[in-house]
Amino acid sequence: MQAELIFDARNGVGESPVWSASEQALYWVDIPAGRLHRWRAADGQLASWESDEMLACIAHRGDGQGWVAGQQSGIFQLQPQTDGSLHSQRLCGVEHAACDMRFNDGRCDRQGRLWLGSMLLDMAAAAPVGRLYRFADSRLEQHLDDLIVPNGLSFSPDGRTMYLSDSHPDVQAIWAFDYDIDSGTPHHRRLFVDMHQHAGRPDGAAVDADGCYWICGNDAGLIHRFTPDGRLDRSLAVPVKKPSMCAFGGPGLDTLFVTSIRPGGDLADQPLAGGVFALNPGVKGLEEPSFAG
Repeated sequence: MQAELIFDARNGVGESPVWSASEQALYWVDIPAGRLHRWRAADGQLASWESDEMLACIAHRGDGQGWVAGQQSGIFQLQPQTDGSLHSQRLCGVEHAACDMRFNDGRCDRQGRLWLGSMLLDMAAAAPVGRLYRFADSRLEQHLDDLIVPNGLSFSPDGRTMYLSDSHPDVQAIWAFDYDIDSGTPHHRRLFVDMHQHAGRPDGAAVDADGCYWICGNDAGLIHRFTPDGRLDRSLAVPVKKPSMCAFGGPGLDTLFVTSIRPGGDLADQPLAGGVFALNPGVKGLEEPSFAG
């Protein structure tokens, strides 16, 4: 099952792929460049828009007004313009736990609330200053702390299980939570997968229509599928070491799109690092919920 390169993006940190069914297009970001990208399936054309600060995660706005995004200084509304500019409006600021932090991975729950984590820019410091937040009804609320690199946010098909990982080498854990869909509150945190037992560090993730959890095995060049009881079902390879996040898309939601990271140093063994790939996983995904406001 070979991965297809759909765009040699050479992203520093490609992240947050989101399929737009109305446009039949894939959107994603390059975090350090602060760029929003769109690849159109019909003609393979790329469009890009640049923000004035790092851009970590995106979600469709349900009102059709562009995107909601987690950046460095807060939550923003982004509206790509036809002239190539990106209109940006801050919806909510954030008081980070330390200096030099930014938002990282993020996803909406099935009711349209945005969940997103924060991290220190210097990942090597291993500082547990990361937080998990929920943004809904114009309010940003902290729900968890003591994280280093929060990642892997996703929700079961019925919305009643929330998944979260920590990518840092000192942690490498994926947790599951019971999730109250009425209040938007996670509880009963338990270890779902100890990624020390598998290849790669846990990065971005998605859930398929069968309720199985797909997560990028960063540093291993693999995308793992875990069943709802935490059993490894299969692993798919990509031709780069650092896949960063995956998302289902395509006309039948049966394509798994994967972004990746282009590290510094010698890339002779992975010249496509930072590219965006497509896989045929043999299962269908779910349409990502839009942000409800």
